[in-house]
Amino acid sequence: MKQPANEPTRRGAGLAGRLLLAQTLVLVAGTLTAWLIAANVGPSLFHTHLASANVGATAAQILHTEKAYQSANAISLSLALLAALVAALGVSVYQTRRIGRSVATIADAASNVAGGHYDIRVPGPGLGPEFDALASAFNQMADRLGSVERTRRRLLADLGHEMRTPVATLEAYLEALEDGVATLDAGTAELLRSQTRRLARLSEDISTVSRAEEGQVRLDTVTVQPELVVAAATNAAAEAYEAKGVRLISDIATGLPELSLDPERIGQVLGNLLDNALRHTPAAGTVTVSAAISRTRGVALSVADTGDGIPAEHLPHVFERFYRVDTARDRTHGGSGIGLAIAKALVEAHGGQLTVTSPGTGQGSTFLILLPHR
Repeated sequence: MKQPANEPTRRGAGLAGRLLLAQTLVLVAGTLTAWLIAANVGPSLFHTHLASANVGATAAQILHTEKAYQSANAISLSLALLAALVAALGVSVYQTRRIGRSVATIADAASNVAGGHYDIRVPGPGLGPEFDALASAFNQMADRLGSVERTRRRLLADLGHEMRTPVATLEAYLEALEDGVATLDAGTAELLRSQTRRLARLSEDISTVSRAEEGQVRLDTVTVQPELVVAAATNAAAEAYEAKGVRLISDIATGLPELSLDPERIGQVLGNLLDNALRHTPAAGTVTVSAAISRTRGVALSVADTGDGIPAEHLPHVFERFYRVDTARDRTHGGSGIGLAIAKALVEAHGGQLTVTSPGTGQGSTFLILLPHR
């Protein structure tokens, strides 16, 4: 059922009215309490003081003095309480209206966000740190939702593009086989297998990164020397690097502490980073894999290349699924756009951190893995 457009405003006004009513009741209760206490306690105290001071020669004089006190006390107390009540009500009205407007603003903004307008922002109402924190948290939520929505749209578009090529190739060759235009020879069979493997790899990558980001990936941790994991990854990538003419250098520090990790998963991370570096490093370039003791008493693994580099505005997004710094260029290089997202999720599953730095376009990039010492 569609909600009326002005419903958030009504909720805000209702809250302000309830706050004003509550504060009014408190003020009235305080006024009545002050009046009752003054009316019951004041005369008896005044009579006691008159008796102690021996004021008044006759009972009539004492009675007249007490009535004069009661009259003066009633008038002055009434005026004072009335003035205080009016002033307090004025402050309450002002404050509740500000609170009501602030709540209504946030409610309207929330309604806009619910309608898909993630660019909406609310200003700090200036009603104290709690309301400012609420406004800041709302703005952060809207910004995050906008980022998620943009990523979702890009993911669906890129996923469709990634699947379109192998599906179209399979469909074309199957039609050609049915029409007798092509024969199922070894070359055709290998091409069909390569396209199905591409789809299977895409499906597996999406499943892996989803499980890792949700904390459901299984880690078979053992105590291992980090240099052995690095050596295994570089040895596995050596042939591809040699074929392209890119130098692969290992720089392993001595005395590295043993780490508790899943060698296969960290090997997968290094493999993804090495594959990414190879795609973006031209022939005669260099990729350096380093391992050293980090400041956090863990181990820092890095993969640095002399390749394309990454512009500063793209650095915060390189670990997002299907994100591409240069769409046309990266599709030419053949990356699926999921490898770095998988690498980051697997490193974080180990309690580590994966970051990237780059001086800029054409100046290479460095991916740094920080693994804690356990």
